[in-house]
Amino acid sequence: MFYAVNTDILPFPVRFRSDGANLTELELGRPGADFPELPHAENRPGLELFDAVRRWLGDYAAGKKPDPRRLPLAPAGSDFARAVWEILLEIPYGKTMTYGEVAQRTAVRRGRERMAAQAVGHAVGANPIAIVIPCHRVMGAGGNLTGYGGGLAMKVRLLAHEGVATRDFFRPRESSSPRTQWE
Repeated sequence: MFYAVNTDILPFPVRFRSDGANLTELELGRPGADFPELPHAENRPGLELFDAVRRWLGDYAAGKKPDPRRLPLAPAGSDFARAVWEILLEIPYGKTMTYGEVAQRTAVRRGRERMAAQAVGHAVGANPIAIVIPCHRVMGAGGNLTGYGGGLAMKVRLLAHEGVATRDFFRPRESSSPRTQWE
């Protein structure tokens, strides 16, 4: 059994899920859009963990730099993905790290000489607990903004909320959009 609840604490919809004791997923929605129904999920708005997640998100929205480790996290993923997500938890509020830097740290922790940034990128993209495990803080080489499950506009919005100078980041050259500076 798992539980799910939606909230409007942030200026966009958020849905989180739990196994009853741990946060297993946090999904960002688009403003004005509803989440699809989840079969086999029980809506448990009064679950103690959900109250803790709401408080954490409220602190995040207020710019209080909440510690993600305040919450019991249990993201589903491979050992490799969980190792990458542990490194993401170490990126401070308002700071960024490149995929290459995450790959280098992952390699060191796994006792390897190096690790492919693309493999790290896949793990970052599979992060099921958005914002709390801050995958939005990972950038491409040279300050390029790269993909984000919630969309690049959401990534820029989250980074700007944290005080990151998003005007310094660029869209990747491979983007179908013109390469422009964010303001």
